[in-house]
Amino acid sequence: MTFTHFIENSRTGKITITFEEILGQRGILERLNANEVVIGDGGFVFALEKRGYVKAGPWTPEAAVTHPEAVRQLHREFLRAGSNVMQAFTFYASDDKLENRGQTLKITGAQVNEAACDLAREVANEGDALMAGGVCQTPSYLSCKSETEVKAIFKKQLDVFIKKNVDFLIAEYFEHVEEAEWAVQVLKMSGKPVAASMCIGPQGDMHGVPPGECAVRLVKAGAQIVGVNCHFDPLTCVEAVKMMKAAVEKAGLKAHYMVQPLAYHTPDCNCQGFIDLPEFPFALEPRILTRWDMHKYAREAYNAGIRFIGGCCGFEPYHIRAVAEELAPERGFLPQASDKHGLWGAALEMHTKPWVRARARRDYWENIHPASGRPKCPSLSSPEDESIFGSRYLIQHIFLYRS
Repeated sequence: MTFTHFIENSRTGKITITFEEILGQRGILERLNANEVVIGDGGFVFALEKRGYVKAGPWTPEAAVTHPEAVRQLHREFLRAGSNVMQAFTFYASDDKLENRGQTLKITGAQVNEAACDLAREVANEGDALMAGGVCQTPSYLSCKSETEVKAIFKKQLDVFIKKNVDFLIAEYFEHVEEAEWAVQVLKMSGKPVAASMCIGPQGDMHGVPPGECAVRLVKAGAQIVGVNCHFDPLTCVEAVKMMKAAVEKAGLKAHYMVQPLAYHTPDCNCQGFIDLPEFPFALEPRILTRWDMHKYAREAYNAGIRFIGGCCGFEPYHIRAVAEELAPERGFLPQASDKHGLWGAALEMHTKPWVRARARRDYWENIHPASGRPKCPSLSSPEDESIFGSRYLIQHIFLYRS
């Protein structure tokens, strides 16, 4: 379905105009400046890995070239669920990452980025959505390549995004604020709005730089939107963004705020997040948040002053639909996918079993405590010893430390 409208014209008959033309091509900053809620999409690499199009480990996005129909369909599902942003599937699409992780298809980063932009734009044009191009952390930074070399990698990706005329840019999934600053500085060369999102929690980046300081540095580098994504559960991420917001305001700076967390509960994670959990990445299902958890997340994020609210790894379209439904009063409408979902279980009133019909109410689902169904499953795990504080991490990173 497209948001195409027909206006009767006495001379020429019906004129077709797009939804975007009616809205006057409002960009990300125009929407956020108007205090509108902008809903992001979900975690493409995890979603497509589960569907058989991405390989766990490398997590690279060749599927934009090899299986465009799968990427397009996932975009459409997030659009139906309420997403305003179609983020191009360009995660880890730099040449150094593709080569570093043994990608043997001879598909270049430029080919992936171009194909991903085309798919995201195609679907964005089907609704009231913006298209974003994104860059993320690089193997070159951890290999101690120079600032010039790392920035050249970002610039190569940026050239594609400029060619494809993305609506705005996202520097996401950065563990080190220095590299994130470099990415923002390069993306700012485009003149387009820039969002910067780090994969950190309240403990800060991998060098211990607090979230507040990270945010201040990113705003000074030129980011108009700052926040966090991935590695931690929604409420942990919201807490980290609150710290960012407080520090930016204390510094007398201005910014908008974004959050795109995991769809997994991570109360037992250390500062490197879910990748140190023994369940990562193939046994995380018992930790998945319910749609009702997502209602709580959306409200907490909104109440914290965050207006760009989306998801990362583990988020499926139904999670985004829950976010959109919770914030429907603020947005003024429900997503298209809500046609197949009664609010707070209302459609269960049509169920054949009376005890299931009795669950068609908000207080039931809002207070549910789901069981795992696994008698020997612990409620919490112990992160790997050889992680951020362990010998393996130190051996790999002691020579990489940047003062």
